[in-house]
Amino acid sequence: MSIKRVMDRQSGWCKGAGALVVVLAGLVGLSACSSVSAPSSSTATTATAFKEGVPGGIVVNTRTVNARVTAIDQANRKATLLGPEGRSFTVKAGPEAVNFDQVAVGDQVSLTVTEELVVYLSPQGASPTEGAAAVVALAPKGAPPGGVVAETTQSVATVTALNLPKRTATLRFEDGTTRTFPVRADVDLSKRKVGEKVVFRATEMIAIRVEKP
Repeated sequence: MSIKRVMDRQSGWCKGAGALVVVLAGLVGLSACSSVSAPSSSTATTATAFKEGVPGGIVVNTRTVNARVTAIDQANRKATLLGPEGRSFTVKAGPEAVNFDQVAVGDQVSLTVTEELVVYLSPQGASPTEGAAAVVALAPKGAPPGGVVAETTQSVATVTALNLPKRTATLRFEDGTTRTFPVRADVDLSKRKVGEKVVFRATEMIAIRVEKP
């Protein structure tokens, strides 16, 4: 999962928000969602944390969606779910879902997606690198169906410009794209320098739980 994908998701969740819900190493203005768009059968929350005057911060988005199993095709390992706002969709379970045979019509499926974005200014002299790692944990055979999938991606951007009068910072990402962001009022922009490295560590975790009615 790319850092820009996380940022795009957060932006979409914040209807009417004037800035992305990200904390770009304390150089970027922190903007919380005033309202979160979510279906009636789901819940969504956004939490942010940063220390005043210190570059860096954390944003955590959590969304839970509940659906009901309306049809099962065991031969083809497919399940039809009735999701938010009365929408039906079909999912196919892979061979690693060893407890799919336990899923039945009427079961409730709970899907929780948690996205955490940690952003900080790399210490002087450090050489942060980009990378990704994933972990999958599924319920053992015979246990209630469910599991957790987590992926962490680290990206690095370079400060290419600072505008003190406008209190903005421009960052260049590794793919060559640049973006300009507002600077938090509590951060002393005069102490920041072009060439500093900003590290983004994004973690997405998806937890699935199936419950009998």
